[in-house]
Amino acid sequence: MRPLIDGVAAFRRIGEAVAAARHSVWLTVAFYAPDFRMPDGGASLFDLLDAAVARGIDVRVIFWRPNPESSRLGRTFAGTPGDVAVLRQRGSRFGARWDRARGPFLHHQKSWLIDAGAPSEVAFIGGINLTAQAVGAPGHTEGHRHDVYVEVAGPAATDVHHNFVQRWNEASERDAADGQWGRGSAEQLRFPVRISAPRGPSTVQIQRNLHHGIYTDGQPPPGGVPYRIASGERTIFEQYVLAIAGAQRAIYIENQAIPVPPVAKALEEALKRGVEVVVLVPATPEENVRAARRDPQRQALFDHVARLDLYDRFALVGIAAPNLAGERRDIYVHAKIMLIDDEWATIGSCNLHDRSLGGHTEMNASVWDATVVRPLRCALLAEHLGLDTAHLDACEASRLYRSIADENQRRRDTNDPAWQGIAYRLNAAGYGE
Repeated sequence: MRPLIDGVAAFRRIGEAVAAARHSVWLTVAFYAPDFRMPDGGASLFDLLDAAVARGIDVRVIFWRPNPESSRLGRTFAGTPGDVAVLRQRGSRFGARWDRARGPFLHHQKSWLIDAGAPSEVAFIGGINLTAQAVGAPGHTEGHRHDVYVEVAGPAATDVHHNFVQRWNEASERDAADGQWGRGSAEQLRFPVRISAPRGPSTVQIQRNLHHGIYTDGQPPPGGVPYRIASGERTIFEQYVLAIAGAQRAIYIENQAIPVPPVAKALEEALKRGVEVVVLVPATPEENVRAARRDPQRQALFDHVARLDLYDRFALVGIAAPNLAGERRDIYVHAKIMLIDDEWATIGSCNLHDRSLGGHTEMNASVWDATVVRPLRCALLAEHLGLDTAHLDACEASRLYRSIADENQRRRDTNDPAWQGIAYRLNAAGYGE
């Protein structure tokens, strides 16, 4: 298991894996924009996929098709007549199926699976969208987003394989006239029949959130037992709460959303136990968060987070970097990760809001391995604090993070540009106002 911080690092590695593919390239796509390019002046998504097809690779994509209730959430490749015209004009031959979620929800998984079931198999899981904004370079670049992906190989990749087959075979639009495209799109796939060989020492597990009723085939993974998938799955949500309850020293969270009340409640119980908690979120939230702040029926969401700020061991933080003019601009936090005690982490597509936890299709990978988690914590804090924290334990690093964020907030308020790193403290009680 190897974490990949930010879009450039993630898509450089994904591009290498696609170029080295021997058998197949399968991916699930939520949001997409035509301006997406691989890093370093690389190919567009369709150039990348078409080149793989030309090498004889089996390429398949599951695209999310929004419902009217979810059509304004972001740019997609929904299989409209215009989208199909683009594929036809390009002569693209990769296989594609389109898949709807329920009502206002969306298929939010962002995954790549290379050489499914083969010895060279590798998977990538995370939350980075296929847009130019998501692959912006860090530092001074305007519009940069902070995000995290993870590379997984070995037995856990078999679950990524199983997930793709399950979704492909039951994609909602598979029998519609405009629900599939290209080579192999009419074929059903075979579920994996063997677990991939171990590829490292880490214990890794794949979790998902799936709305009930969208898939019905409970085919077990190799050596497993049937799962009542028709009833849905909420193992990401369950593990978030269990992981927080098991924390003994420090919790570090990066998420696009502030925690929903059940998660916030679990964090408060951890604070009462003396656990250090740092939560990194977008300093400038999206309009839907500001709308929720104005909605009296959503007040409990913000009240729970404000209550966390009453504890000395808690900090809600954002990040802001100088642009070319030297002015600080907030960096949008799009990551979905949680680190516990420098020993356990989860990385994936799942936000801490009620849609991701209760209706979207999501996928995370969790790891029990201090040799992975501690370096990840150090790398993230090096980016945000501009300091090496390898000599500090998880508690000491959290306290340092909070101290620097507090000082940077003071400097921000006084227009002092001499920040240490890019993290600063947010006012939890006023978040979203």
